[in-house]
Amino acid sequence: MVRRMDSRLSSPGSASRRRRSRHYRRPPSAWRWAWRGLALVLLLPLLALAAGAGALWWSLPARQESLSLPGLSAPVEVLLDSHGIPRLRAANELDAAMALGLLHARDRMFQMELMRRGAAGRLAEIAGSAVLRSDRLVRTLGLARRAREDLATLPAETRAVLEAYAAGVNAWIAARGRFAAPEFLLLGAPEPWVPEHSLLWGKVMGLWLSGNYREELDRARLATILPAARLAELWPEDTSPGRPDRVVPDRAAALDGGHLARLAAALPRFPEPFTLPGSASNAWAVTGAHSASGAPLLANDPHLGFQAPILWYLARVELPGGRFLAGATAPGVPFMVIGRNESLAWGFTTTTSDTQDVFVERLAGEDRYEAPGGPLPFAERMETIRLRGAAPVRLRVRETRHGPVISDLDAEPPRDTVLAVAMANLAPGDTAAAGLLALNRARTLEEAQAAASLITSPPQNLTVAEAPRAGGAAGGRVGMFLTGRTPLRRAGDGTLPAPGWDGSHDWLGWVPFAELPHVPAPESGVVANANNRVAPPDHPVFLGQHWPADWRFRRIGELLAAVPKQDAAGFAAMQLDTVSLFARAVLAEDGKLHRLPRPEGLAGRALDLLLAWDGDIGADRPEPLIFNAFTRQLGRLALAAGGVPPGLAEARSGFLRRLLGPGEEGAAWCLGDCTVLAGRALTEAVAGLAAQLGPNPGAWRWGALHQARFEHPLLRAIPWLRDRARLEVPTGGDEATLSRGGMGPASFAHVHGAGLRLVADLASSAGVQAIIATGQSGHPLSPHWADLLPLWQAGETLSLGPAAVAEGGRLSLRP
Repeated sequence: MVRRMDSRLSSPGSASRRRRSRHYRRPPSAWRWAWRGLALVLLLPLLALAAGAGALWWSLPARQESLSLPGLSAPVEVLLDSHGIPRLRAANELDAAMALGLLHARDRMFQMELMRRGAAGRLAEIAGSAVLRSDRLVRTLGLARRAREDLATLPAETRAVLEAYAAGVNAWIAARGRFAAPEFLLLGAPEPWVPEHSLLWGKVMGLWLSGNYREELDRARLATILPAARLAELWPEDTSPGRPDRVVPDRAAALDGGHLARLAAALPRFPEPFTLPGSASNAWAVTGAHSASGAPLLANDPHLGFQAPILWYLARVELPGGRFLAGATAPGVPFMVIGRNESLAWGFTTTTSDTQDVFVERLAGEDRYEAPGGPLPFAERMETIRLRGAAPVRLRVRETRHGPVISDLDAEPPRDTVLAVAMANLAPGDTAAAGLLALNRARTLEEAQAAASLITSPPQNLTVAEAPRAGGAAGGRVGMFLTGRTPLRRAGDGTLPAPGWDGSHDWLGWVPFAELPHVPAPESGVVANANNRVAPPDHPVFLGQHWPADWRFRRIGELLAAVPKQDAAGFAAMQLDTVSLFARAVLAEDGKLHRLPRPEGLAGRALDLLLAWDGDIGADRPEPLIFNAFTRQLGRLALAAGGVPPGLAEARSGFLRRLLGPGEEGAAWCLGDCTVLAGRALTEAVAGLAAQLGPNPGAWRWGALHQARFEHPLLRAIPWLRDRARLEVPTGGDEATLSRGGMGPASFAHVHGAGLRLVADLASSAGVQAIIATGQSGHPLSPHWADLLPLWQAGETLSLGPAAVAEGGRLSLRP
């Protein structure tokens, strides 16, 4: 059989057939090609998805890593707890700064990238025209240039810390490249970090925590619409004695209303991307005489715009000799911004003092402006803003002796005058970085005060608690010191743009630090601030004309007085308080709500709920929703009746209190009768809520519409990813409560508040509790992207004491 088979295979005919088969194979059928094409179509997306998933996975930091960090003087061990909060042990301050730089880059590199791009006017390179207004503004103000100049003037030891931090950031960039964060998979590897980038954080804070120039422009527009008496009712004038700014009478400068309107449209305004709302904060401290532990206690919760990840990053740094730092850092900055060391605890609130003025400059030809000694040339430069998806934008930037010309942001600026802005935070020689370093090192109240004198921007109230020490006060000490440079004005109160051509309203320098209204070691043993006025109206130093209402400050006083001996848990509970003293003032029996004729239907039922309410802005209550909808609508109606264009002024709580109080002060805003206007506002507000939530006011809930919202600054613009990266939880509180529930102008969403809550008890080195609102990681796929949000919502805190177990991982950093 085998042989016959072999003979057939070797026959001449067989060979011929094989040759023909090699040369004349039947072509594949069309169906076969179709199947192959279909398989390829299905396989390529799967391969692309697999590659993308692999790249995203690779961009996640490892739990256990051993990394080389050139420049370290000794190894650094980092233990990560179950929430990714690091405890790092370093041989010295520079090694700790380098390790912190690596940790910040490891967890928040893209957040740091957005910060430095935003401060340098380079957001449009990656985000396009949506952020062009922001880039144009910061290029005009020259934040990046000023940071470079300030770096050169800092003390050598401060520059050394900034350089060590930058080395740590760059070590992570070098090791990971475009895998440093998931966003860089598309953008490419981040540029190296340089020390001046860390100073940009302070420049941004100085800009957004001191926004008075915007109020001046808004008031100037209103001054072209409203009579002076009506304008004064929106912002009541302070006529108390002791005003050194009134030596020279004010002189108004004529302004072009059209230019002001176009300029307002050219300036970025919250809630646009990469903008911040008005700032606020709470802080209070007591000595051991008022605490259960016998040692001072301090609480601080700064209120800033929400984002994911939140601004803050928790950490603990251990140094030789029992030294440590624990609390909240800010990615991009090598210092402990809010927290404590072994001897002191500290926190910040915004002073809300006026450190910005708008000047009207008269033009003297094409390239000069008038000045007291004769015309001066503008300092001029050209800026090129690269724009994603479009041609670059060229921007001419001019500066006068007062500051940058913001009129050039208007496409059609006036031909006879321009507006320039003077900002204390733009002045040269900013030593805020040196001040924060000194504060981290401070061991006494006096050393903290000296550190405060170096924090030249922004204007803040630094609240400090000092642990008991040998030879010192038995229960320790507390104090509050003002930071930031405060201008000495020749004349004027900074409420409206002033003449710049004659020197009549020039700044003469800065208020000496020692003359600011500090509160060092008060006999009461208590200090507190909630952005309210920090000195009596007759104090010799003029800080500003307008101050936020003091509802939160008074509520702090009530709660402190209710418990003679406070503890850390009680302080943390105070930070969650949602009682509104503003609501209670409006609901007082002598107010207009009690004189309001009961409306028919839903509005009447809503009024019944309000009049029986205790003013608690709880998430599970209907009354806060009714109250906020009602007061917001009343403010809109009153401003419209008074001739104020939409969006040009805000009906603040003090103004609303005038409308709803026992007197008739606000009648001019209510078409003669505020009770009638209040009834209309309530009816309209309730109708709007019923359309959303149904016809039963008793079933409505504040938390249904008031939800804390945290969005990725870039992904929020991409529909499918926006919904998956957004974090939302129902919350209580509103603008007037300690647990601040700040809202935007168009909804009740909670977009501004305490992204960090911290309480320090100086009785022990482990006595620091804190929580942030999102998580430690900026990676949306990380388990630490949002794992702290449920704890934050529930009002829980985490101990930042020394960790015994590295539940979340370990990093070994070696030279």
